[in-house]
Amino acid sequence: MIFTYLCNTRTRQASSQCLNRRVVFLYMRYTKQYSSPSELLVILENRGLDCSDTENAEHILRSIGYYRLSGYLYPFLKAPKSEHIYKSDSTLGKALSLYEFDRELRLLLFNQIERIEIAVRSAITNIACEETEDVFWMSKPEYFANSDKFNKTIQLVDKEIQASREDFILHFKESYEEPYPPSWMIAEIIPLGTLTRVYENISSNQIRKKIARYFGLSVPVFISWMTIITLTRNSCCHHARLWNRSLSLRALTMTRPLRPWLEDDVQQGRVFFTLCILKHFIDIIRPDNDFKQNLLVLLEKYPMIDTQAMGFVDNWLEQPLWEC
Repeated sequence: MIFTYLCNTRTRQASSQCLNRRVVFLYMRYTKQYSSPSELLVILENRGLDCSDTENAEHILRSIGYYRLSGYLYPFLKAPKSEHIYKSDSTLGKALSLYEFDRELRLLLFNQIERIEIAVRSAITNIACEETEDVFWMSKPEYFANSDKFNKTIQLVDKEIQASREDFILHFKESYEEPYPPSWMIAEIIPLGTLTRVYENISSNQIRKKIARYFGLSVPVFISWMTIITLTRNSCCHHARLWNRSLSLRALTMTRPLRPWLEDDVQQGRVFFTLCILKHFIDIIRPDNDFKQNLLVLLEKYPMIDTQAMGFVDNWLEQPLWEC
């Protein structure tokens, strides 16, 4: 049998071993075959999953897809999970409840992210325009610290302008001689991640501080949290599993909070920390928000959820951020 090995960034073929190499990766053929929803149900039942509590189980598998649902079946596997045997009380209905909880959690989070995204776009354009007294600042290199980063960003802006079918962009291109629209128009059409990179590259520390302070944050924490919000936004948009996901990116936290925050350490890669970030922003943007109430309603609706897997601390409602 022939395996493909990668040795020191060069791909070779070998039948047994790759000698005198510092890095060796073993690749093997993907041999899994397609199984129909009815066949998958039999496989799940043979592995110990009770599917009798779910009507139209085959239709549900066909609608959701086994691969997507498998992420919600995973917590019900016995250890070692590699053997794919389910715990004795595991049912398809429980996995579907977990799936529905995650779906509603994404909707809840995306509702908050929408408000935050709009507020951040507005704050960056308003404050920077006021400080520079230049409505075209976002397209001018003199306002940015790193020319290479600016050039990469402006290339993305060019693509967005060319592709945009927004009435205000079409009207600007048809009516005005300037090569780029004013900054508030650009801010409306570029992705949130691009806008964060624009902010990060602003040469004036005064402008960056003023924007971050508007949201009660330091510059590094604002950049870090906007990155987390962007990643979460993308997960919500692509319907990715969220509830127990662990982010590889470690977020910064406030060492000297300007507003109510957390007294206890929490897992910064878990969704609870993301919820805390959103709560911080929303309390500033819309003080009369119902985010906390909606979160409590969701958790009460699905009492079987393992909140520790989400990173919740036992006394989370007693934390200053969540008391208000």
